[in-house]
Formats: sequence, structure tokens, C-alpha cells
Amino acid sequence: MKIIIRTFKLQLRHTFTISRESHDIQPTLIVELQSDGFSGFGEATSNPYYNITVDSMRANLESIIPFIEAHNDETPEEFWDSASALLKHDMFALCALDMAYNDLYAKKKGKKLYELWGNSPLHNPKTDYTIGIDKIDKMVMKLKEMPWPIYKIKLGTKDDIAIVTELRKHTNARFRIDANCGWTVTETINNAIALKKLGVEFLEQPMKADQWAAHKEVFKHSVLPIIADESCIIEEDVAKCHNHFHGVNIKLVKCGGLTPARRMIAEAKQYGMKTMVGCMTESSIGISAIAHLLPELDYVDMDGALLLSNDIAIGVTITDGIVHYAEGNGIGAALLKH
Repeated sequence: MKIIIRTFKLQLRHTFTISRESHDIQPTLIVELQSDGFSGFGEATSNPYYNITVDSMRANLESIIPFIEAHNDETPEEFWDSASALLKHDMFALCALDMAYNDLYAKKKGKKLYELWGNSPLHNPKTDYTIGIDKIDKMVMKLKEMPWPIYKIKLGTKDDIAIVTELRKHTNARFRIDANCGWTVTETINNAIALKKLGVEFLEQPMKADQWAAHKEVFKHSVLPIIADESCIIEEDVAKCHNHFHGVNIKLVKCGGLTPARRMIAEAKQYGMKTMVGCMTESSIGISAIAHLLPELDYVDMDGALLLSNDIAIGVTITDGIVHYAEGNGIGAALLKH
């Protein structure tokens, strides 16, 4: 098995702002695994919050090239177990590698990935579309620019209720709120009351990740469901989130790929929690991989490629929140020629 590592700079349509940062460019790393005439693709984007760069991911992957080249016929689960021992310090790089291996493995089996997993896409959830923090008139403009059945609205400002009140005047779509750790307990409980009246479905990670007593308090008293994001990074976090959150939003880059994500989804369901997977502004490679998890999910946020002005790949397409799989096997994505 041969590995090819490429890096790109993804240009966003609009400056993307959340409670703690803003950016116009999203660096990303693409892994291609070649074997027996097939190519499998995987992706991980950089993230300053987790101190991950494309250069650090590349270096970590290049350091285990002999290991990668020596493996070929294992199941994705077996491959992840071996690879994770070498990349346990870099889940983002592990994600790109695991995604590419899953893609390659399914292509060798002649199946789409969800078919290989024995799933049916008949009841897939729709994806939301994200409106980043901006001046209220700009947020209204972004909403009108992309008519959609479900919006995720980024908050964490002094004007949060005013923002949602104004946005509600322009659409009957479902709203989901992501405060990215920007609120206190009191703000969360009070905001939930106001936001429920404005047609909000749930709140995502309102408070800082490690404030477990605060999460418990909000879990008990919020009139809206609370979904963990920054508090649910790796497999061990699912159990911690039980009885502190009503659901979990799993990010492939944070947990180490599709393989551990599926285990996290299954565990969350055992606890009776809602399951969601979110994107990290990936191209159509990473977004296409997420699509194959849809039959296992209650909610999904996979609008990353829609936020780009220069997608580097082709794969799944999305219209009005509905995800359409590509014809190819595996994850159904391929790099465009550059």
C-alpha cells in the first residue's frame, strides 16, 4: 500500500466567525492510499483550537510510512487499532488515514461504505447549513443567500437573542444554536427559554468543555436539549456526557476517524442519547465520508463544502438539506485535477 499526502488551502465564501475565532482560509490535508489499482481518500483540516496544522499532520504521517506500506488486507477496525497506537498524539492525522483506508477497503469490496456496513439510506437526516457570527444584517444576508430547511446559528455574543429574533423574521426553518462554549449556566438556562419560543430545536455546547458541574445543572434545568461538542472528543468521553448532555456531536478529526466514530455512535445510543456528526469545513472528501454515517444518526452538520468557494473534490451533493450519494463505491469522492 502506497500513501500520497497533499495539502490545500480552502477558500471560504464568507469570513467564518464563531465565539472564539474567525478565518477566511481553511488549510486541509488529503491522504490518498493506493493498492491493487484502487485509491482511497481521506481528509483532516487544521485547527488552531487543538494546535493542529497541516504540517504537523504531514510530519506525523510521514513518520509512519513504513508501517502504512506494510499493511494492506486488514479490516478497517484492525488497521485503526494498529495505526492508533502510533498516532495517538494526533487524532486528526489518524482520521485522514482511517478515512482513506475505509474508502479503499470498501472499493476493493465493490461496495459503497454504507452498504459495507449493512445500512440503508432511506431515512437519512437532512443536514443543516451554518450561519457564522456577524453583524445582524450580514447574518440575514447569509440566510437569504442560502434558503434551507435547517440552520445552525453560531452565537456567543452580547446580542444572541436579538440575532435569532431578527433571523426568525426571515424564515420558518428549524434553528439549531451553537454557542461554542460562549455562555454561562445562567445565560444558557435563560437563553433556552427565549430561544425555544423562537423555534430552536436544541443548543450545542453552550459552556466550556470541562465544566461538568455546570453541564449537569443545565442538563437538569434547560427547556431545550443540550448537545455536547467540545466535551465529547474521543470514545471515552461518551460515558462522561451521559446524564450531562442529551446528545453528542462527534467530529471525525477529533476522535480519529470513521472507525471510532461508529463505536461512539453505538455507545451513545445505548445510553439513550441523540447522535450527531459535525464537519470541520472539509472539502467534498471529508463531507462524503460523513454521508455514509447518516443512517446511524439523528442529526448531521455536513455543510462544510457548501461554505467553500473552491472545493477541491467531487463527491456527495446536497440540495435543500438532502444528501445525494455519488455513483462510485467507497465514500464516492475523488480529487479534482490540480
